[in-house]
Amino acid sequence: MNNIDPDAPILTIAAAAELARMHPQTLRQYDRMGLVRPSRTIGQSRRYTLRNVSQLAEVAKLSSEGVSLVAIKRILDLENYVVDMKRRVTELEKLVEELTQKQPGARVFAVGDAGTVSIPSGRRPKKSTSVVLWRRS
Repeated sequence: MNNIDPDAPILTIAAAAELARMHPQTLRQYDRMGLVRPSRTIGQSRRYTLRNVSQLAEVAKLSSEGVSLVAIKRILDLENYVVDMKRRVTELEKLVEELTQKQPGARVFAVGDAGTVSIPSGRRPKKSTSVVLWRRS
């Protein structure tokens, strides 16, 4: 069970509500408010992920601690952003690995704001505007 994708939309509203220990109507309300956004099937039925169920449990916990739903929405939005950024970093790390495997000895040094890679020989990029990547041999 450890290999189930936490972002796979596999749960019906009834199953997600049961796992989150909430009434299905509460899940519908949270969806309308944008707190937890399930995927939709072609027929517009909601499909929840395991990550959604975790978020629902977090909403319940924060709400019981007195955090407003507006604040909870902001927290969840930021957590979703972090998950997306971690996913993007993983994609970029894989891309760098692929590129360095295709060209042994090649090294990626910097990427500017426009996405271009260029460093004149013997010069370092400005730290404030570039991302520097390297791996020691």
